[in-house]
Amino acid sequence: MSASAKLPPFDPADPLGLDDLLEPEDLAVRDTVRDWAADRVLPYVADWYEKGELPGIRELARELGGIGALGMSLDGYGCAGASAVQYGLACLELEAADSGIRSLVSVQGSLAMYAIHRFGSEEQKRQWLPRMASGEVIGCFGLTEPDIGSDPGSMRTHARRDGTDWVLNGRKMWITNGSVAGVAVVWARTDEGIRGFAVPTDSAGFSAPEIRHKWSLRASVTSELVMDDVRLPADAVLPGVTGLKGPLSCLSHARYGIVWGAMGAARSSFEAAVDYARTREQFGRPIGGFQLTQAKLADMAVELHKGILLAHHLGRRMDAGRLRPEQVSFGKLNNVREAIDICRTARTILGANGISLEYPVMRHATNLESVLTYEGTVEMHQLVLGKALTGIDAFR
Repeated sequence: MSASAKLPPFDPADPLGLDDLLEPEDLAVRDTVRDWAADRVLPYVADWYEKGELPGIRELARELGGIGALGMSLDGYGCAGASAVQYGLACLELEAADSGIRSLVSVQGSLAMYAIHRFGSEEQKRQWLPRMASGEVIGCFGLTEPDIGSDPGSMRTHARRDGTDWVLNGRKMWITNGSVAGVAVVWARTDEGIRGFAVPTDSAGFSAPEIRHKWSLRASVTSELVMDDVRLPADAVLPGVTGLKGPLSCLSHARYGIVWGAMGAARSSFEAAVDYARTREQFGRPIGGFQLTQAKLADMAVELHKGILLAHHLGRRMDAGRLRPEQVSFGKLNNVREAIDICRTARTILGANGISLEYPVMRHATNLESVLTYEGTVEMHQLVLGKALTGIDAFR
């Protein structure tokens, strides 16, 4: 670069110039989702969170389908066929509004739709995917059970053959979208191994009582799934996979979205802290003028944008067909952990005001406590990486 060349101005909102990594199509997707969230979520989400409800979820799902956010990275059947990076950007913008909204989209697209798209029959794909992509039908994904979390191979939900039918019994727990879903992808033990089933939620013997009294993901529908002799036709089973590799591949796809989404929650909290530090005065000047506050903001900015850069890198690898599950674990472990720290540090800058729902910080922090656990706990991702690094399995 010549001595006379002029550097671009420093952008506090993009200190590493990460927007330079994006194509115009990527920016268009990001801005569409950001604008939708600003109009349809941000003005209302604090009240939803305080009341512990997500009113109008079916309308929100249809609107999300209208902007192509459901099953976004899947091809065909009414899906947008977007790149992995574009899907990640959408997750970031949705979670900057609220983790519950991003969870709605992740479970719909990366778990329920992905399972049907990858492992379903052509008839199942045609039956469910177009209506799920449009938001007409909401889906859920049943793997976790009341006593089975990190060890899904020990699941107790089971299905047995009865003539040409399957009969499904068991319970699933902590299921996002459960009580509003039209189809549930349920994983169950069978004589043939673990199988997935596309279960219409109006089936006799199926119920989805909603879980209340949550301190996290309050603007999200969370349910139990109860299957009591649910009789399903032979073609309800997903024919494309047997064994845990089915649900685990779905989880890996969903975890990728979390790598991006967690940075959205972190960005929202960071921006709130910066704005507050510029305007809140103590001892005769803005608190942003004190060295300790600036040190906090600098550390938050470093971890935030490192995390976004990591998400970009994983997205490019996914688009190139080179993303490994261990790399997804790397991203989920780092980004959710750092996002929580950013939110907690932001709360200290806001002081007592940080606990108020007038600001997003504590809402994001408490939501991320759930995100830290679901789709694989910190410890599980540490063990995934530990096994990859040493070649020694320490899970058992």
